Amino acid sequence: QVQLAESGGGLVQPGVSLRLSCAASGRTFSIYAMGWFRQAPGKEREFVAAIRWSDGRTYSEDSMKGRFTISRDNAKNTLFLQMNSLKPEDTAVYYCAARRDSGNYYLWHGYSYWGQGTQVTVSS
Repeated sequence: QVQLAESGGGLVQPGVSLRLSCAASGRTFSIYAMGWFRQAPGKEREFVAAIRWSDGRTYSEDSMKGRFTISRDNAKNTLFLQMNSLKPEDTAVYYCAARRDSGNYYLWHGYSYWGQGTQVTVSS
C-alpha cells in the first residue's frame, strides 16, 4: 500500500501563486507515476498533470500548461504542483494520486492510490 498526504491548499486571491505538496509513504518503490487531479463542486474529476517517477517526464492538461507545473523530489518521495496566476475557476479540491504502471495518465481510474485532497479556493 501507498499512503498519500496533500498539503498547501488554502484561500487565495486571483493572480497569486500556490504550491501544493504530496508526501508519499509506504511501498513507494511500487510507484510508476504520480499525478494531480481536481474536482470542483458539481463537476467531474479533472486531470491536471502527471509525472513519471523514474525520469521525471511530465504530462499536463493543455488548458493549464504555462500556469501549473508538476515536479517531484524522489529522495523525499514528494510530489509538487506549482500553480501560478490562479483564477477563480481553479477553485476545487486537488487530489494527489499514484499509479503502479504506465497507461493513460489522463484518466483517473488508472491510479491505485489517492490522497484525501486539499481545498484550493481562489476568490477576491
